Amino acid sequence: MSLFIGSTFSPEDLDVLRHALEAWCMEKRVDIKSAEAQLAASAALDLYQSGNNSTERLLAALRGHKGL
Repeated sequence: MSLFIGSTFSPEDLDVLRHALEAWCMEKRVDIKSAEAQLAASAALDLYQSGNNSTERLLAALRGHKGL
């Protein structure tokens, strides 16, 4: 799991993360409270901080993530 020391997220950042994760879970038919969704959320944070900072880009990056 990643450590985000000193990272802060605005409400808009959190909305992007939440919408992308919810869409990914719906596509994969994964319960958002599952361990698999927790892994996806961790990956989403990394991907977001790597520049995938819109819902569409983040969802595309999650779809292409090899570990998910």
